Amino acid sequence: MVYSSALPPNKFILGIDPGTQVMGYGLIEVTGSKVQVVQYGVIHLKSYSNHAIKLKKIFDRMIQLIDEYLPDELAIESPFYGTNVQSMLKLGRAQGVAIAAALSRDIPYVEYAPKKIKQSITGNGNASKEQVASMLMQILKIQDAPKLLDATDALGVALCHHYQKGNNAKQGGKSWKSFLTDNPERLASK
Repeated sequence: MVYSSALPPNKFILGIDPGTQVMGYGLIEVTGSKVQVVQYGVIHLKSYSNHAIKLKKIFDRMIQLIDEYLPDELAIESPFYGTNVQSMLKLGRAQGVAIAAALSRDIPYVEYAPKKIKQSITGNGNASKEQVASMLMQILKIQDAPKLLDATDALGVALCHHYQKGNNAKQGGKSWKSFLTDNPERLASK
C-alpha cells in the first residue's frame, strides 16, 4: 500500500536586487506557509570597469545559482526612475541579463516595484533598507545580519513574491495578446 504525503510541495523562489556595483540575491524555500532561507549573498562588480564584463559576470553567476538551486521562479526588483539616465540604462541592462539567465533555464520571472516590496515586508512603502533588513531578520529568523543590505533586499524581493502569489505584479513572459487584454488603453488607434 502506498501512502501519499499530506505536505504541500515546496517551491524555491530566487529574489534579485539588481545592481551594477553590487547585485544582491536571496533564495527562499516555501513549504505551505513555512518559509526558510536557503542562501543569500551578493555579486561584487565594483572591480570591473568594463560594463560588458559586469554583465557577463552577472549572467554567469545567475546561471551558477540557477543550476545549483533549481529555483521555480525568479522575482526581481524593477528599476526605479532616477534622474541619471546613464545609471538607469546600466541598471536596466543588469536586470535584463538576470532575467535572460532565468529565461534561458525556462524559469518564469516577476518584477516588483521597490515601494511594493517595502510595503509587503514592513507595511511602509517608504521604509529604509535598514528597516527592511531588520524586519526580514525577524520574519526569516536570520541570526547574523548580512554585511551588505543588497542581500537582504534580494530576500525581500523573494518574500514579497511569496506574499503576493503573483497578484499585483508585473508578470514577465506574457504574450502581447494578454498584455493588450490587461491594458486596452495601450492599444494605439489608427
